[in-house]
Amino acid sequence: MSKKIAVILAGGVGSRSGLGTPKQFFKVAGKTVIEHTVNVFDNHHLIDEIAIVTNPLYSREIEEMVIRNKWKKVKKILSGGKERYESSLAAINAYADDPDCSLIFHDAVRPLISNGIIDGIVEALKTYNAVDVAVPATDTIIQVDAKGEVIEKIPDRRFLRRGQTPQAFRQSVIRKAYDIALKDPNFTSSDDCGTVIKYMPQEKVYVVPGEEVNMKLTYKEDSYLLDKLFQLRSTTVRDDADFSVLKDKVIVVFGGNSGIGAEIITKAQQYGAKTYSFSRSTTGTDIADRKAVAKCLKDVCSKENHIDYVVNSAAILVREPLVTMDPDVLSTMIRTNYDGMVNIAVESFPYLKESKGQLLLYTSSSYTRGRALYSIYSSTKAAVVNFMQAISQEWEADGIRVNVMNPERTKTPMRVRNFGNEPEGTLLDAASVADASLKTLISDLTGQVFDVRIKKND
Repeated sequence: MSKKIAVILAGGVGSRSGLGTPKQFFKVAGKTVIEHTVNVFDNHHLIDEIAIVTNPLYSREIEEMVIRNKWKKVKKILSGGKERYESSLAAINAYADDPDCSLIFHDAVRPLISNGIIDGIVEALKTYNAVDVAVPATDTIIQVDAKGEVIEKIPDRRFLRRGQTPQAFRQSVIRKAYDIALKDPNFTSSDDCGTVIKYMPQEKVYVVPGEEVNMKLTYKEDSYLLDKLFQLRSTTVRDDADFSVLKDKVIVVFGGNSGIGAEIITKAQQYGAKTYSFSRSTTGTDIADRKAVAKCLKDVCSKENHIDYVVNSAAILVREPLVTMDPDVLSTMIRTNYDGMVNIAVESFPYLKESKGQLLLYTSSSYTRGRALYSIYSSTKAAVVNFMQAISQEWEADGIRVNVMNPERTKTPMRVRNFGNEPEGTLLDAASVADASLKTLISDLTGQVFDVRIKKND
């Protein structure tokens, strides 16, 4: 099968952004925009190689990023041109010896590209030699006269789309399109698909559905929206996990007495992992007590000599108005849901640094917006996400991965206590969440919120 090469176009100078530096180097959510973008492609299993096309003045910065981020797939750092198409040509010419490869061009300043879009592009390339990404036009589009003063036409928006990137091509096809285009004295282009459509009309350009969050950082105001979208960003686990790698791995689960934690213990043992469960009800472990947490981890390491993964599924939910909640219950919720999480993280650090392991935490769909009767629970679950995003950056250099699971409503003893019996099929089962959790533990990703959703029957 032909190589799939992601070409990250980062040659812009940010003249419209008002940010003072090229917009791909603007920091959002702890990293530069281009680092977020390259990370997505470097971690995607269908991408074989990455080429970054940059302004030659910033080649050194890109080289330092490659080293700092330990990107495995970045094989070329190319100098682009003043015009966008010149940057595209730099990549096209760099892969002239491999006409069968597929070049997937993506704007460096679209850092919220999803795995789903990349999957769709790679699938479409099996049938088509040119692929675009677009979203439906939701606003009415008007066509005006030459002066821009009078409406001449209002196109039917059912047939209109707003283009995004990536745009992908068989190398031989996009190369031929530009060979023809460059012979045209009136050639102008800011879009690779446009070049193919104009100069190779016999090639059909397939359109993969895009996503609204796959936005482009253009103006300074866009950076505020990007920052918020990163805060709420989530992904899904891959289905092709190799659970055999869990054999002899040491997993410590706080909250492993029931629900999701108990299912993680059961499933991990099936794959040969060595598991240790701690909870208030079975071992008398109160995670709000930092010394108790430290003792649990020390005891495990004394026996096994290392700890690969630490999971915290312990939490308390009391669904009640804030002002009527018993003060002791309120305090216990905060100490367990928040202080307990911090205690586990701090005490796990030296063990996970040694093993280059992972800390896995749990949030709830209520983290995105506080809800009545959930004031303490939802706010502590929002804290879980923010905490993970912070320490995943702090600990990345130490080789520690930190992620968060975000399951839909799940049938656990805690939920039954608060909601009673609910209709079958409306809740996730704890085993499904445990399965997704183990897939996350053995992944290379960090700093992610992983959604777990009920699978709908076709």
